[in-house]
Amino acid sequence: MHPFAKLKTLLRGIPEKNLLLILSLFVGICSGLAAVILTTLVEHIKDFLTSRIVTAGETVLYLVLPGVGMLISMLLLRYVIKDKIGHGVTKVLVAVSKNESRIKPHNMWSSILTSSLTIGFGGSVGAEAPIVYTGAAIGSNVARMMGLSYRSMTILLGCGAAGAVAGIFKAPLAGVLFTLEILMFNISMTSMMPLLLSTVSATVISYLFLGNSLPFVCTLSPFRMENIPFYILLGIFCGFCSLYFLRMTLTLEDKLSGFRNPYFKWLFCAVLLGLLIFLFPPLYGEGYGDLHPLLNGEEVNYDGTTLLSGMLHTPWMVPVFFALVLLLKVFAMTFTNAGGGVGGTFGPTLFVGALAGFILARTINLVLSGSDFVVPEQNFVLVGMAGLMAGVMQAPMTAIFLIAEISGGYELLLPLILTATISFGTMRIFEKYSIYTKRIAHTGELLTHDSDQAVLTLLKMDDLIEKDFSPVSIDASLGDFVQTISTSGRNIFPVLDSGGHFQGYVSLEDVRSDMFRQELYASQHVYNYMHSAPEYVYEGESMDVVMHKFEKTDAWNLPVVKKDRTYLGFVSKSKIFSAYRDELKELSQD
Repeated sequence: MHPFAKLKTLLRGIPEKNLLLILSLFVGICSGLAAVILTTLVEHIKDFLTSRIVTAGETVLYLVLPGVGMLISMLLLRYVIKDKIGHGVTKVLVAVSKNESRIKPHNMWSSILTSSLTIGFGGSVGAEAPIVYTGAAIGSNVARMMGLSYRSMTILLGCGAAGAVAGIFKAPLAGVLFTLEILMFNISMTSMMPLLLSTVSATVISYLFLGNSLPFVCTLSPFRMENIPFYILLGIFCGFCSLYFLRMTLTLEDKLSGFRNPYFKWLFCAVLLGLLIFLFPPLYGEGYGDLHPLLNGEEVNYDGTTLLSGMLHTPWMVPVFFALVLLLKVFAMTFTNAGGGVGGTFGPTLFVGALAGFILARTINLVLSGSDFVVPEQNFVLVGMAGLMAGVMQAPMTAIFLIAEISGGYELLLPLILTATISFGTMRIFEKYSIYTKRIAHTGELLTHDSDQAVLTLLKMDDLIEKDFSPVSIDASLGDFVQTISTSGRNIFPVLDSGGHFQGYVSLEDVRSDMFRQELYASQHVYNYMHSAPEYVYEGESMDVVMHKFEKTDAWNLPVVKKDRTYLGFVSKSKIFSAYRDELKELSQD
């Protein structure tokens, strides 16, 4: 017997609410273990390559290894996994809104394998999005194997994602907030308990296996009120950096999608990525190691590793060097993913935010070098992470508490709140959606915190098609039509041609005055009474589009057809309203 079948039998009879608590704890433990495995694999692969294989100098490492990791990942995806698993957070959002929170079982391990190879070999992406996808897949598949409802499956999916974030960052509160702000469109207070259980258990697992150290070790200076104007300026700067990050990423992805040959695309991206890393070593891997000196007020030295290291010996060229790294990180990240690698934008967002904070602080200090006033650069590096995250991901609460948790920087809570809020507000002026939601929002498949919009997104038009209407031929006589009326329970009759294509409709009211006049049975035909449809609903259309058509036409019923107008049925306002009420009740259930 399958292990889950035994577990299902053992837990039979437990109310679903209570079962959800038990399973959320289990999902949290599994997600925490997944985070530990991914972190360990990345570190071991990186250490193995840099300490044992590479003997000809780091320049060879920068030029060759990232492309090798991308190639291995691409081959695994094409010939072993046979699926696309990039953009993990976006795929989780699509799973919730479009696939009834179902994620393929292979995603419980495939993202870990491919992303660890990509990042371990030096791909310029983050491990956070792949582990979120992994955690969400664990929650989804556990719920499916236990036969839980869609609502419970969605909550467990969120528990897996929250546990993954908590496990990789050792930040339980940030895991909960990440799920609430980015993944979960609506959640009741009762559903908070599974999320908390999942994140706490994942964090405990992470501490047990990875130790007590925080992900980012910082030497922070005390917060001073006179720095508030500069934190406000940092918030605005991070907002514009977020806008650049999002728009340039999507633009580059669109440009690179034009390559038809995957191997040529890999070669193109691998060469460009290698050159970028060769010139700018901080672009190698996640880049977190390069943030250590910045977070501790130390000077950075890349002598012997890049031709541009001389720039760092000239005071004003230091912020210029890191500004170039900031601008090019988006290119390095996109080349990595487009070339076959697997990784996310979460890590690069933190990296770019740290650079934004450093660049602004160093520039201010250079400008004010003749005075006694000094801006604490390490503080700005840390707060900049929250600023970019709030802007790019449009998740200010997650940004504030994640950075506070992963650095122990709660003494900077006020500037974290200030900078994150201003960055978020600046970004919202130009972009309504985050980097995770912008593409899927345009398809109408994005769930939001708006309950009405969420319910419409969850409703599937194809499930609401009514097929109990009696079709009639366009050439049928009135006598034949009356015979069809006598056996039908509906008062609308779709009119079709010989090929089953929709031509129009006839209502019972249209023929009421003639249906008892037998002298007209042979001379009158269906086409004499037929009306054209005010609008067509096409197979697979989103409910947003369907409701817009109802509003525009003021119709009560609309025909549903394929692209070639093959008749499928009708969809009615009453059916939609009934399904809407049922879905809203399910969504709001405590």
